Amino acid sequence: MIKKTNNQEKPTSGNDNHAMRAALSLAGRGLGSVWPNPAVGCVLVREDLGWRTVGRGWTQPSGRPHAETEALARAGDLALGSTAFVTLEPCNHEGETPPCTEALISAGIKRCVIALQDPDPRVSGRGLKRLEAVGIAVSTGLCEDQARDLNLGFLTRINKGRPLFTLKTATTLDGRVATSEGDSKWITGAPARAFAHGMRGNHDAIMVGIGTALADAPSLTCRLPGLEGRSPVRIVADSKLRLPVDCPLVETANDVPTWVVTVLGADKGKVGALEGKGVLVIEAETDGDGRPDLDWVAAELGRRGLTRVLVESGGELAAALVKKDLVDRLAWFRSPKLIGDDGRGAVAAFGIDGLAQAPAFARDSISDAGNDVLETYRRAP
Repeated sequence: MIKKTNNQEKPTSGNDNHAMRAALSLAGRGLGSVWPNPAVGCVLVREDLGWRTVGRGWTQPSGRPHAETEALARAGDLALGSTAFVTLEPCNHEGETPPCTEALISAGIKRCVIALQDPDPRVSGRGLKRLEAVGIAVSTGLCEDQARDLNLGFLTRINKGRPLFTLKTATTLDGRVATSEGDSKWITGAPARAFAHGMRGNHDAIMVGIGTALADAPSLTCRLPGLEGRSPVRIVADSKLRLPVDCPLVETANDVPTWVVTVLGADKGKVGALEGKGVLVIEAETDGDGRPDLDWVAAELGRRGLTRVLVESGGELAAALVKKDLVDRLAWFRSPKLIGDDGRGAVAAFGIDGLAQAPAFARDSISDAGNDVLETYRRAP
């Protein structure tokens, strides 16, 4: 759906769709590395030069420069008279850099096609009005659903004050993540594990419980060739501060940001030891069981700027997040194996007595990952 915002708007065309989809593809490059900013893409096209693309840009690591600034820099003088295809409304407020609206105006663009309006109160329609005020033809809504899906983490943080949580798990056909003895290497094959590492690279943070951290001694990094620098913030939920100071997560905290979420009044000696290794210790409000209150934790992660958190936990943390209605998406890898009822389940008990109480998810996609299958879901409305 295209929304008319002024009388100068030009009807959309197949060329418009092609350009916006290119901008969305560029925007995806920023996922996982631009928080707390949104991941935005921008394509500049000269219609008078046969729909020649003269500039491309996407939000750079840490959120600066913005996509529009990058595209304009690449276009140079060719930006004059171009059409800008932008996946999110250009900003119109002073921050670390001048507003993108002013950069677009100064470059002399004649038209701006925007996929999605920005709900951030600092923007929220102001960018559109500024462009219209100087006579630039503006339209919104082209590929809006795709743009919303791409930046759902940013939108969740703005609208709900917390990041988007994706629960990723790898199970057998009967839903088991390990044998009764805890053996889980490897339930899925190499292609599925590589795909999971790619997911780490496009999330701001990866979260596990202390049980997983102790049992697996994981590094929780992205180890795909060429993407090692895309490793996310590592978060461990550890109410009793049992994480050893000599474990891989702590020993590498100065190389890859590592946060430990514990409870108020935690042992100061252990806190000091972790902080001495470069770990950020977050003391959370507690729930009724003496564990970090996950609603508080979610809000705190949002306050710290995180927009997308990948959860690779065991059953206990998974169940606690589901019970709190904090799981927005599922990434479920299934292996063609069976373990049986004595194996360990992907989600621990969380108090469901009847099917009407069960959280429901809608499947987005299903794809092969070698001999395994990946199914993705989103929380049903």
